[in-house]
Amino acid sequence: MKTAGKISLGYLFLTFLKIGSISWGGFMALIAVVQKQLVDKDKIIREEMILDGISLASVLPGPVAFNVVTYVGYQLRGLKGALVSMIGILLPSFILILILAIGYSKYGELPVFGKFFLGILPAITAVVLSVAVSMVQKQIKDYKQVIICVLAGITLLLVHAFYGTLLVIFASGLLGYFLYFDSERKVPTNLTNGLPLNFKSIAFFTAVFAFLGLGLWGLTIFIDAETLSRIKLLQTIFLTFSGMSVTLFGGGYVIIPAIQQVIVNGLHWLTINEFSDAIAMGQITPGPILISATFIGYHVAGFLGACVATVAIFFPPGIVMIIFSGFLDRIKNSTAITAIFKGMRPAIIGMIISSAVNIGKGAVLAWPSVAIFLVVFGLLLKFRVNIVYLIPLSGLAGILLF
Repeated sequence: MKTAGKISLGYLFLTFLKIGSISWGGFMALIAVVQKQLVDKDKIIREEMILDGISLASVLPGPVAFNVVTYVGYQLRGLKGALVSMIGILLPSFILILILAIGYSKYGELPVFGKFFLGILPAITAVVLSVAVSMVQKQIKDYKQVIICVLAGITLLLVHAFYGTLLVIFASGLLGYFLYFDSERKVPTNLTNGLPLNFKSIAFFTAVFAFLGLGLWGLTIFIDAETLSRIKLLQTIFLTFSGMSVTLFGGGYVIIPAIQQVIVNGLHWLTINEFSDAIAMGQITPGPILISATFIGYHVAGFLGACVATVAIFFPPGIVMIIFSGFLDRIKNSTAITAIFKGMRPAIIGMIISSAVNIGKGAVLAWPSVAIFLVVFGLLLKFRVNIVYLIPLSGLAGILLF
């Protein structure tokens, strides 16, 4: 395994750019592709880093998969690594949905992607399930972790609200503490001394936002009324999306109804049909589901609106993730935290299994779906074929077979 110091920013950008181009389905599907690429293929990180990132992202606001990518980038190359990874994972889906938004504004309808997506869904299910199987083999060491994994999976299959995820995370951590604390006390620990939060990151982002704010304020002195009106609209877009991103928990599918309340019912920026089409675009494009914000921003204020909405929905919770990543680094080697994570990690695997089941429910129950699922699942487990080939080929199979 390579050490973090040998990993270039170029590698991080290009790797997450590729992942962002092929990771349809968002959330666990995106995380599964990250795991396949960085853990299984490139052997850059250990599986524990992915699980720790999911644990932290699950209790922080914003899109979970994007926050996990931010966490991995930060662990590998610090602040620069986090920013490069964030940009890389978003760029492909941003460009694609921007093209779709331009076409939508011109023709008033969604391009035909239905059959392509029908082929991708069973393939995504196979990818997520294969990751879960691999993690079970490597991470679950005893019957207690098996029980935690099963209970977590069942809980999330029965409870679809965000509080179900919170319940699983906190309950599994508590179980881990009581079940493994005594055994972990015998293991030497290396608790890092220092301040509990990453104040370097806080200072950097505070300075950036202060500079941008002062710059925009200064510009208002020299610009005309029409331009000032556009700037105020962009400011409203930024404040709206960033405010939602740092106050809503549970990832894309949980945040979407709240965004609908604000965007459709509150601000009336989109009709309900336009909002539904925006969410559909987020689903048929690779990358995080909340890339739908790009479409909304474009609809409201053109290209600049798309850019501002995208930055606002993803980067503020990403910054929160970076700050708390520094906090986690300083405490995760303590006896108590080690025990807690021994409970959380099998629960995360149960969450991944439940996610595969939920994704699979969206697939059409027909022989092409079953065939695509079995072929992709077998190729991943038996031959470790690269996902970069399997996902697009599954989409093409959907076009041919459905």
